[in-house]
Amino acid sequence: MKKIPQSLRQWFVLHFIVDITFGVPLMIAPIWTLELFNFTSVETLTARLVAAALIGIGTTSLMMHKGNLESFHTMLNLKIIWSISAMTGILWTILEGTLPSTAWLIFGIFAVFSIAWIHFKISLKNL
Repeated sequence: MKKIPQSLRQWFVLHFIVDITFGVPLMIAPIWTLELFNFTSVETLTARLVAAALIGIGTTSLMMHKGNLESFHTMLNLKIIWSISAMTGILWTILEGTLPSTAWLIFGIFAVFSIAWIHFKISLKNL
């Protein structure tokens, strides 16, 4: 059996922590959470749908961080697609001029994770 790098397992746990840190407040108190980041025109349902995605993907990361090589490949595919799609949406909306400057912080968080996921996906191909 091929060994999954411990650093990848730790990134999955970190991803869980970040997703839950943002997702739970966004689910429970969407308006308050959005106002912390200067977002004032987001509809509550949209915010809670994003929260559900964060909670779902983050919790799945925690649940399978001790999984096998195949499960990591599958989850990395999901994480890469999710992060690049999110970055595309954020950047598109920034360019339309309809987001506050704090959107760059959120874009940056997705970018860091995206780079990590792509790095690990390439690394796992060599196992």
